[in-house]
Amino acid sequence: MYSPSLPKTTTFLRSLTATKTNWNSTISSSQSLPLSTGRLQQTLAGCIERSGKTLHSGEVSTVRIWPEYAGQGRYFVFQSKLIPASIVFAKESSLCTTLCKDGFRVRTVEHLLSALEAKGVDNCRIEIGNLDSENQEVEVPIFDGSASTWVEAIEQVGMKETLDQCGKTGEKLAPYLNEPVYVWKNDSFVAAFPSPKLQITYGIDFPQVESMRNLGLIKGGSLENAIVCSASEGWLNPPLRFHDEPCRHKVLDLVGDLSLFACSGSQGGSHALHADFVRCLSRTGTAVENSLAENIFIHSEAVNEN
Repeated sequence: MYSPSLPKTTTFLRSLTATKTNWNSTISSSQSLPLSTGRLQQTLAGCIERSGKTLHSGEVSTVRIWPEYAGQGRYFVFQSKLIPASIVFAKESSLCTTLCKDGFRVRTVEHLLSALEAKGVDNCRIEIGNLDSENQEVEVPIFDGSASTWVEAIEQVGMKETLDQCGKTGEKLAPYLNEPVYVWKNDSFVAAFPSPKLQITYGIDFPQVESMRNLGLIKGGSLENAIVCSASEGWLNPPLRFHDEPCRHKVLDLVGDLSLFACSGSQGGSHALHADFVRCLSRTGTAVENSLAENIFIHSEAVNEN
């Protein structure tokens, strides 16, 4: 359980409730224009390959990430099936972010996508597989539970400006958020407000996770790839990287999930709640170019949600 210094939840929720009707009426008519970020689309300067155990299945999978043309965006290739890292293919899931197309599923993509988004890899081909060549489901390795393995790999291989198939550079665009947008699911919510710069606050209050083990999940979970807290004994595997690491981890997930908002190499930006938020942004026309704004204040609180 962890709660940072945020506005009191009850007060904030009451404020959201009071303005809910007005927001719904403005969201339906929201307009925005794609704005130039002053930057060109980028891709990797070489190939990345990493293998490791997965969180939920406990199996080992291998990921290879290749440079891609401008405008192609980020996409997975599994069993010869191409699955774009887009909200269109996001499957409802509260435990991880899953992309699904034609019955084939790639699970737990959020940390990898968060690293790619944060490091500015706008276009890449992500090949993934495991030893079971007939399985229609695969999972991205969890490593130490953070995105550090992916960030370090990207920094090692380097970046370059990417060209399209005609040899031209591609500009990176981002929308301007000019009206509040929010989604609410059970006791959790995500809200975004216009702001001169990107700011994110996150609050969490999670129950015990024994239910996930009872469902046959987190088979690959351990003290090496998760931070574990006991109600009676406190942290079982200290020290934390940061005093607010649980919330930082949820922000990591949020960035990865918001990256599903990206399209055609432009900037992107419970996983089920995050996905609902991205769908809300897509429906309202807030992002003409389907990308994550840099002028947004996001407040999110997750209660009783993984």
